[in-house]
Amino acid sequence: MNVNNTLLDPHSNTYRPGFAESFRSLFYVLLPSESSFSDVSKVPNYIDAALHPFIALILLELVVGLWKGKRVMRINDGISSLSAGTLSQLIKLVSAKSIEVSMYVFVYDKYSIADLPWDCAWLWIVTFLGVDLCYYWFHRGSHEINIFWASHQTHHSSEDYNLTTALRQSAIAGPIVMLFYLPLALFVPPPVYLVHKQFNLLFQFWIHTEIIDNLGPLEYILNTPSHHRVHHGRNAYCIDKNYAGTLIIWDRMFGTFVKEKSDEEIAYGHVHPINTFDPIFVQTGNLRQLVTRCWQTKGLWNKLCVVVKGPGWDVGKPWCGNLQDIPAIENPIKRYNHYLPYWLSTYAVVHYITLVPMYESMMKARLMLPGYIIIIDVAYFLFSLSCLGFLFDNKAYARHIEFLRCVGCALLLHMFRDNLQLSHHLPSTLFTALIAIYAGSVVIWVVVLMSGSKKKVN
Repeated sequence: MNVNNTLLDPHSNTYRPGFAESFRSLFYVLLPSESSFSDVSKVPNYIDAALHPFIALILLELVVGLWKGKRVMRINDGISSLSAGTLSQLIKLVSAKSIEVSMYVFVYDKYSIADLPWDCAWLWIVTFLGVDLCYYWFHRGSHEINIFWASHQTHHSSEDYNLTTALRQSAIAGPIVMLFYLPLALFVPPPVYLVHKQFNLLFQFWIHTEIIDNLGPLEYILNTPSHHRVHHGRNAYCIDKNYAGTLIIWDRMFGTFVKEKSDEEIAYGHVHPINTFDPIFVQTGNLRQLVTRCWQTKGLWNKLCVVVKGPGWDVGKPWCGNLQDIPAIENPIKRYNHYLPYWLSTYAVVHYITLVPMYESMMKARLMLPGYIIIIDVAYFLFSLSCLGFLFDNKAYARHIEFLRCVGCALLLHMFRDNLQLSHHLPSTLFTALIAIYAGSVVIWVVVLMSGSKKKVN
């Protein structure tokens, strides 16, 4: 199979899957005949195309939760998870080429030991198993090697467990992930690998829920919501268990499987909670702590162990630390939370929704966007998501910064309207609506800040 440089631009010459096909991709129910492609550029971007099925299932989870009388999501935590997912995708704006795919293609070109047909059904099945096995070891390594955990911890930082948690992904894990999949490049053609890499990740979306209880016989084979709830728990029996992506058989084979206990409520999040909704800290906080801990640890060997052994390791302890060091779960379970007035919760939801059409158009047009537009886009998203995080954390300066953001966004959208509208292919009515929302928000914050000033004076 001939792989040339144009193939390093995945999804660059392909169609966008419709809602039904994208929905089926979440459950790995696309046939080999409809998901086999001759080169990387023709592989659909199933992950980008799944945005609408993601939204539909999140809304369905909320409705079912209300019907069952169960609160499945907090606004602050849900938007924090969605913000992490957004930031994890912004790296695609840095380069038209995929670093992960480029690494895989390089190894395949130089070192592949077999030239296998890309349209073979048995290879499709073998790759499904191979990608899932590689994911198991990547995932296990991400929990048992501290430098890898520093990126993967983003996904585990939520203290809720719902479908938005699935989207809470690391923005800096790409090159680390790729290392575990490179053995497949010895015989699996890049387009076959890329299809299954996406399907494997998408399958893990719907298992992030407490709405689904038990799936009967499927529990013995598949990774299910029940199994994955254990994986996200900080209860002592949950630590470093159930690493599976699609098939739970790997955990059963390698001794890391544990069944969910019906008599013990699972507490989610980090063993030591991060206690913030700041999207930048959610991504990088653990990495900062790792650097600090490494610097403060005495001895070169011990410094190395801090980096390459488990997060719970310390001098005189086993690789992953002692379970006895895991803090006891509070009863009732406590979650980091600041009171949000109803109006502020609604405000946050509205402002996150305003980012969705801009994000979707930006990702579609990323290969054609000029550099200065990319800079504006990335700054816009980073600042907007950070401001929402500041509001959720109830920072003293949060409302003042949000006021300035709304003023700046209203002015920039008005000043650069023609350029942004042309580059992002968005309708004029949407820009009018965005300017109106930001202008209205400026008025809201003027009233809120003046009311706060009057209370302080009185």
